[in-house]
Amino acid sequence: MASRPSPESQRKPRGFSEDSYAYQHARQRAAANVARKGELQEQRAAALGDPIRGVTTPFVESLGSALPPQATTTDEELANAKSKSSPEQPSPSPAFAADEDHLNYYLTKPELEESLEYSRILSEPLVSVERENADPVKEATAAKTHEVEHHNAYEAVSRIVSLANANNKERTRSNVQRIIDTFGRHNTDSHLKPKAPSLQSMYSTVAEQRPTPRAGPDTGSSEVQIGILTAKIRVLADRYEGTNRHDKVNKRNLRLLLHRRQKLLKYMHKKERGSQRWHHMIEKLGLTEATWKGQIAVA
Repeated sequence: MASRPSPESQRKPRGFSEDSYAYQHARQRAAANVARKGELQEQRAAALGDPIRGVTTPFVESLGSALPPQATTTDEELANAKSKSSPEQPSPSPAFAADEDHLNYYLTKPELEESLEYSRILSEPLVSVERENADPVKEATAAKTHEVEHHNAYEAVSRIVSLANANNKERTRSNVQRIIDTFGRHNTDSHLKPKAPSLQSMYSTVAEQRPTPRAGPDTGSSEVQIGILTAKIRVLADRYEGTNRHDKVNKRNLRLLLHRRQKLLKYMHKKERGSQRWHHMIEKLGLTEATWKGQIAVA
């Protein structure tokens, strides 16, 4: 009766049943190859970057506050504003609209200054026409009270229209307007050149169609839509990576925005690769190859 083979000899591949040294050597090589494969995969993933956030840039960081990088209030500016105010009036806070170029509710800095100055003129205390019966002390007290009240009203309105005190919806709306101004071709066509024409189009006998004149700001070009999607993706990613890890609706919306941006980036990469428009968009938004190459998965 033939004896049954041992379990150890069953696990060994053919050719290593008698040479244990060769079998152990092959297992070590296989383990080294698996470890090297994992290292290469990690290096490739690091080279591609984060498919959701990409690389942090000053423009991308400013999307969190909806203020451009150069509009931040420094300590020197706060000290100057404090020295201009009277000692009885409180110093302006960092969230002060007078130090910001971009305001909430689609307001501009000249409009705010004009409206506040008009309200100051309307609320000034009346001066008595009959100067013989006028009380100078009472008029001086009224003028001083009016100045303090106007300063308090000025700071209150400035805090209300400041983007530093805005909610997520209002900041996103302001970011969309900033992205349109930054990447819109109605502004970038003057200093960013498009991709050079191909040889086929240069020697083509078909007459080139003239572009339709643009009416209003550019809101539909690929770079503008990619910038808007990037701003919305950051908002959803911050919410999902916080305490809402089990929010499946938010996770699905984030995945949809990522895939929509990926399609636009692939189209932009095909049409404008190597052009100044492409490099300007990639450098400003900090987008890496992982945002348009391969499969994007939200864990």
